[in-house]
Amino acid sequence: MAYVISDSCVSCGTCEPECPVGAISQGDSQFVIDAGSCVSCGTCAGVCPTGAISEG
Repeated sequence: MAYVISDSCVSCGTCEPECPVGAISQGDSQFVIDAGSCVSCGTCAGVCPTGAISEG
C-alpha cells in the first residue's frame, strides 16, 4: 500500500530527495506522494520530522 502525506506536512522538503523512485513532489499546499509510483519502502516516513507520512 502506498504511503500518504497528511495535513501535518510543513513543506520542509526533507522527504522528496529521499524517495528512491521520485514519487514525492510539491503540491499546492504541501508535498504529495504519487500512489502509482510509490513502492512502499517507507524511507520518506523515516525522515519526516513531523511524522506526517504513513501507510495509506
